[in-house]
Amino acid sequence: MTTTTLAVLVPLLPFLGSVAGLLLGRTAPGYVRPLAVLPTVAAAVLAVVVAVRQGGGTAIDASTQLTPTGSVPIDLSLYIDGFAALVAVLVGVVATCVQIYSTGYLREDPRYPSYAALVSLFTSAMLLVVYSGDLMVLLVGWEIMGICSYFLVGHYWETPEARAASLKAFLVTKLGDVPFLIGLFALATDAGTFQIRGVLGAVARGELDHPTVIALLLLAGVAGKSAQFPLHTWLPDAMAGPTPVSALIHAATMVAAGIYFTARLLPVFAASAAAMTVLAVMAAITMVGSALAALAQDDIKRVLAYSTIGQLGYMAGALAVGDRGSAVFHLLSHGAFKALLFLAAGTVIHAAGTNSLTAMSRMSGLAKRIPDAYWTMTVALLALAAIPPFAGFFSKEAVLVAAEHTALGERTVAPAGAGWTVLVAGLLTAFLTAAYALRLWLRTFRGRGAEAPDHGRQPIAMTSVLWVLAIPSLGFGLSVTYLDDWFDGNDLTPTVTTAVLGTGLAAAGAVITYALWRTLAARTPVTAAAQAPAPHVAHPDADAALVEAEALHLPHPAEDPADPGRALLGPLHGPAADGFHLDAVYRTAFVRPVLAGASLVRFLDREVVDTYVRAAGTSAKGLGWLVRRAQTGNVQTYLSALLAGSVVLAIVAVALANAVAGA
Repeated sequence: MTTTTLAVLVPLLPFLGSVAGLLLGRTAPGYVRPLAVLPTVAAAVLAVVVAVRQGGGTAIDASTQLTPTGSVPIDLSLYIDGFAALVAVLVGVVATCVQIYSTGYLREDPRYPSYAALVSLFTSAMLLVVYSGDLMVLLVGWEIMGICSYFLVGHYWETPEARAASLKAFLVTKLGDVPFLIGLFALATDAGTFQIRGVLGAVARGELDHPTVIALLLLAGVAGKSAQFPLHTWLPDAMAGPTPVSALIHAATMVAAGIYFTARLLPVFAASAAAMTVLAVMAAITMVGSALAALAQDDIKRVLAYSTIGQLGYMAGALAVGDRGSAVFHLLSHGAFKALLFLAAGTVIHAAGTNSLTAMSRMSGLAKRIPDAYWTMTVALLALAAIPPFAGFFSKEAVLVAAEHTALGERTVAPAGAGWTVLVAGLLTAFLTAAYALRLWLRTFRGRGAEAPDHGRQPIAMTSVLWVLAIPSLGFGLSVTYLDDWFDGNDLTPTVTTAVLGTGLAAAGAVITYALWRTLAARTPVTAAAQAPAPHVAHPDADAALVEAEALHLPHPAEDPADPGRALLGPLHGPAADGFHLDAVYRTAFVRPVLAGASLVRFLDREVVDTYVRAAGTSAKGLGWLVRRAQTGNVQTYLSALLAGSVVLAIVAVALANAVAGA
């Protein structure tokens, strides 16, 4: 079977599994789990085969015209280079782990059939984005992901938090998609084609007439999809969805799409120095702001959500300095350890019966209760903090090295100012990342107080995938020297300068956080923690998804006096915990004016438009009443009315005739 045929099957198999799962979900529920897992596993295996055959060499390029559209045709095409091959493997592996994990996590959920089908469709859409060689076909996968995220984030639709989060995610991403669509049409107009290969050729020949406008329009869509400032506010709220969905969105789909799209079309953005500068500033604000916010969160999944935003900022920063190799390297590395973090967090939430770090800090023994989650989450947090030799160290250092080269003028793809912006922000974020990673670990697994509830061993479907994902989280960075061909041949090994600075700042962040935690814990008696209100804990046999759904609307305990994040942030803690009040700004600037406009339209419709409609109806009704009153049944009355009418008509006719004659 040819490589092209195998590549076509990669996104097609999850799509067929999704359709079959929806059709058989009610009539044959026993087939739902195999239809969710097996097509995704097959797609992951085929993606590996395609990557091996592609080998990081010449891109696989095949196309057929979908339909004649005039001057700019739309083609059903594949364009698989080294980046596409590796990202497809990431999507397939993470989606497989999520589907397997979900069979245990949502084993009693009555809506599991539709959930599993939507996850498969989500996976298929992302694979379509990765493999597509035509921008319009890519846009189809781009929009399908937005629709799937709406339904999956709102899976627990009984809770107002989930309903609001799904609507917010849909609207904010669509806000970016409108200029994104305009940018795609403008790009195709300048390049004369929707094919990515043709677009890149036009850029190389200098045929883009409006590179800055196009790049900025496309960046709006990228900011919405990949949760970059200022369109990042939807992602923390999206934690209202099931934990496996969070893992999929944060690690392999949706947010990865914007970064991947920018990497695929990086020459388009690099054609405008202004666009690269905007991207660098956006990435820097995203990195630092999200790290500060993560340090102040009390919900374990919101900490990880802000962490994702920050790591996406690193990827965007690498693209802003013109190095897509380091950006995709960090995308792959981050996908492994972030999927592991979210799936381990789901196990922690089930065991603790709460998603509140404050509640967990008042429990002891969680590490013993859930050893699989404890050890694998420790590995993932070390990778997140970029501690060598874990994967995050190598990929984050690759980003810093690229920024360093640009800042020092050794690379000229982007302005030197963009390099300095990304480098300084990246180093500061390395310090903050280590701080909130250790804070999360301490408050989750080193709590004091009552013994954590014993829910027994977690399902093997949940624990097995944690260890599978722990392997790349630990060793992927070490294998990068064998994958140079897939990363444009770039040298992604750390330099001494960035390694010392990055690791030193990470170590400093961890040491300061630990010292603050020990100091604050010493001031807080253990008895106070033990006597604090215990969190709600579901029945030990309760479905993990049910525990999470209940945790959405449970009140969190009072603040933890031993929280090092509060001491580290000082007066910034309040604004950081609220996301620096961006949601309040958006409510004032956009939501309230829109609601006021809607109220005005409703008033005009009800009081003005409906008034005319009611008046017309009342007039017709009154005329009918008059006509009905005229129907007396008396012949003499009818003849009198007829005679009177005839006389009136005669008088009118004579008057008109005289007027015409006089004229």
